[in-house]
This record gives sequence, structure tokens and C-alpha cells, in this order.
Amino acid sequence: MAGVMDSVNQRTQLVGQNRLELLLFRLNGKQLYGINVFKVREVLQCPKLTLLPKSSPVVRGVANIRGATLPILDLAMATGLPAISDVQNTFVIITEYNTKIQGFLVHSVERIVNMNWEEIHPPPKGTGRDHYLTAVTRVDNQLVEIIDVEKILAEVAPTSEAISAGVVDEATQHKAVSLRVLTVDDSSVARKQVTRCLQTVGVEVVALNDGRQALDYLRKLVDEGKRADEEFLMMISDIEMPEMDGYTLTAEVRNDPRMQNLHIILHTSLSGVFNQAMVKKVGADDFLAKFKPDDLAARVVERIKATDNSQG
Repeated sequence: MAGVMDSVNQRTQLVGQNRLELLLFRLNGKQLYGINVFKVREVLQCPKLTLLPKSSPVVRGVANIRGATLPILDLAMATGLPAISDVQNTFVIITEYNTKIQGFLVHSVERIVNMNWEEIHPPPKGTGRDHYLTAVTRVDNQLVEIIDVEKILAEVAPTSEAISAGVVDEATQHKAVSLRVLTVDDSSVARKQVTRCLQTVGVEVVALNDGRQALDYLRKLVDEGKRADEEFLMMISDIEMPEMDGYTLTAEVRNDPRMQNLHIILHTSLSGVFNQAMVKKVGADDFLAKFKPDDLAARVVERIKATDNSQG
């Protein structure tokens, strides 16, 4: 599988161009699925699995890979399909989400395709299993389904959404009530997590599904004579989204004098040093690996206090 992953080394060149690379794979049948190559560390033949007592049925076992013990999740089972059979002849895609590493068991791995985010679309309404889809696209006239991995991970290993005591003081919470935050994320689970966290801080939340939708919303706002930085305390945006990614959204906002002062945090499960460099390149104010409620709440509190001081 080394050949399939060769282009991973060049992947950072795509960042900021509203482009992505998808690793295509199959589960049980002919349906093609895709995963962003940024999330992929390596692809390998399924190693020997050791059963993990009392774990979710979706976790087929753990494997020792490069000195680390990783859970291996059956992606077919996780999305409501029959379990992948004949595990010995399958593959594992090692991925990193939210600084956690796990393997996804798949039947076969096809190839990597280079695409524009504009070719990636939200799942059509009414599709049978769009419950687990975050986006769809077409490659060589074949439908490719992009699975909402964050939803699967939240179901298999739920993370706490509670904010620790002391992160938000009473005075800040009181000020937060009059403030709004714009959040942008294509994953319904991630949107809900961020929204709940922000509502706990006390701010009002406007949640949108992708970068294109957010840019249209902000442009309409400023066309009406309003200022984005006065309407919103900040915008918290995911990076990888259909139609328009977070980097392109940030660059578009910064290029418009009417909204270039909007405080922007890029909030992503993508890992890697390149994110920090890209945050500076496109002009975002901050970067946060998601999802850590205390970290997110602390950034909002900092911003409320900074805004309060500047007005004082």
C-alpha cells in the first residue's frame, strides 16, 4: 500500500487552495467511500487483532502498530451495515482525529484522488443513511460517500462536553449573554458539541454548515450596512468542509475590508504543524484542535475580556 500513500508527502501543497485529497475505499459492496488524506497516517494489511473485553461491538479489537496499541473500528458496522467479514484479507486505515489515533477496518483501499472542495457537496436530503454522511462527491461518475467520522467516534467513545469549574467566571458569563458567536462546521455532531459548549459560556450561537454558507451569510450582513466584528464576538470555523474549506473562508473574510476585523478561530480535528503555518498564512487569529470544551471555553472567555478591556 506504500504506493497509494506516496502523494501524502505532497499534501500540504493543497492547503489554502480549497483543495483536498480523498483516499477512496470500499466496505462491503461496490459503494465507494472517501476519507480526507490529511486524517490518514498510513494504510496497511489488517494486523492480528486482540479482542478487547467490554468494548463497543464496533471495536473489532486492538492491534500493536509501531509500538502503540490502537483500537480498530469496523466502519461498516459503525454506519449500520453488516460487519466486515474475512478480517485477514482486509485493510486498516490508521487515522488521527482530535489528537487521538485509531484504525478503521475496511474491505479494500482503491486510490487517492485530488479534488476541489467545490466538488464536495452536503448529502442530499432524504438519503437513507445520510445520518452517517457528512458529504458526497462523484469520481469517474461514481458516487463517493464521505462518512461523518466525528459522529462515529462520539458514539463509540463519547467525550465529555462539560466545562470544568473555574473556566468561566460569573462576571464573564454575565457579559456573554449580550454577545453572539458564529460557528461553522459540516459535522452535525461537531456543531452540536461546539454550540453546547458556547451556550454554557453564555453566548448566543449562530451555527452554519459550511464555508460557502458562512461567507454568503456574512456578505449579506455587511451588505445591510452592519459590521461583522460588531455583530459577532468571533467566528469559530472548521477547516475541512464541503463547498468551501475554512482556510478559503478565512482568506475571503480577510480580503473584504467590511469584515476583515472579525476575530477568527480555526477549530479542527486535522493534526499537524502545517496547520499553525496555514493559520498565519490565511490570517486567522487562532487555532484549536477540537474537541476540548475547556480550551474552547477559555478562548471565548479571553476574547470577551479582551473586547471588554478595549471598550473600557
